[in-house]
Amino acid sequence: MDFQDFLQIVPYLDAVNLPGEEAHNIMVPVERRKIIESLNFDEINPRKAGVMMLCYPKGGKTHLVLIVRNSYKGVHSSQIAFPGGKYEVDDLNLEQTALRETFEEVGIPSDKIEVLKAFTNLYIPPSNFMVYPFLGICKEEIAFYPDPIEVADIIELPLTTFLSDTIVVDADINTSYSKSIAVPVFKIDEHIVWGATAMMLSELKIVLNSILRKMNFSS
Repeated sequence: MDFQDFLQIVPYLDAVNLPGEEAHNIMVPVERRKIIESLNFDEINPRKAGVMMLCYPKGGKTHLVLIVRNSYKGVHSSQIAFPGGKYEVDDLNLEQTALRETFEEVGIPSDKIEVLKAFTNLYIPPSNFMVYPFLGICKEEIAFYPDPIEVADIIELPLTTFLSDTIVVDADINTSYSKSIAVPVFKIDEHIVWGATAMMLSELKIVLNSILRKMNFSS
């Protein structure tokens, strides 16, 4: 999708009703839904995190950035994610958390990013985080400077590829609640995106496609 065409979508975002859990559930197996339904969030007191779903132009085409996390001793080792991280006491809000973490992880200053919309938060059971995603946009070409401690690789996903139906497939995944089960995933070249990131991607994809249909526009 040409970036100038993507800019035509932006004014429609405010009026969009987020599909929320309905969109998230497309990308999760029944086992995970049962776990979430049984939780008492007042008792578990989840930590908070903010992540940035950042769109930007590259060669005139719209792209969405994802990161490959480094390998470490933790539940999210080597996974695909959006730039982001945990809320710190000095952050004014979760939006600022997402902006700060985006700068720390991939080197994009907050003054280069326009935050367009907050998307539906979701809970990650293995790490006890409630994650708050934000859609942001850079209106000029950018260079990424990944933090070598946090980030193993950068994935620059063309929006046209992301919006295609062919990118969602089933794959056998070992999860925290079951081993080797079929899970809906986003397959991006050799990368498999599943779990919370796939759930957020699902909502973003539904929202963008719904706007494109209203505009009678082909990506």
